[in-house]
Amino acid sequence: MKLKSAVSKINARGALLVFPINNKKEPASLWSEFYPKSKMRWEWDSDGDDRVGELWALMKKLSDSREVVYSKWYQGRATFFSRKLFAALLQKSLHHFDEPHISPVAKNLLDTLESDSPLSTKQLKALTELRGKDNERFYNRGMKELFSKFLIVAFGEVDDGAFPSLAVGATKNLYEDLLNEARDMTDVQADKIIEQYLPEGNLFRKFLDKLQREK
Repeated sequence: MKLKSAVSKINARGALLVFPINNKKEPASLWSEFYPKSKMRWEWDSDGDDRVGELWALMKKLSDSREVVYSKWYQGRATFFSRKLFAALLQKSLHHFDEPHISPVAKNLLDTLESDSPLSTKQLKALTELRGKDNERFYNRGMKELFSKFLIVAFGEVDDGAFPSLAVGATKNLYEDLLNEARDMTDVQADKIIEQYLPEGNLFRKFLDKLQREK
């Protein structure tokens, strides 16, 4: 499984999940692109499917490759975007405003990540004083808000415990070129790109429309 091939598939589709949801064909995933006739099994024992582990490793390599953009977007699941589509989605989210409306918790998280990116979950919670069970729902809600507005991205891993933790960072810091591209893009240009990759009826498009209605 080659990184170059995965990037090509993501660029062709615009957006792909990493793993399918309940082995459904849609929304499309890297798994369904590489193994269109195979059901995915999550078993990690000796009888497990090695391809699952290989795709997991590929996901890590892709996440900070800068050739594509990695996010916890569709229903909070690992989602890869082509740079072209991500810039268009960011343009619609910003709508020419440098500071889109976000909640105080989300702003705290974003300000912290704009000061230092990427950070692990543990580091980010400590810096924003959102550690502990009582703050978990506030943290999760704030992160979901920022991912949904494309203001943050997932980017590599950080070793800060027994297992490596997913790192996150501000789009402004890690993809400044795409942010500038989004700011220079017109509504018409952004709409055309989104329509090309996420046409009406597409499940990614339905999710996007739902998020926009909730703003």
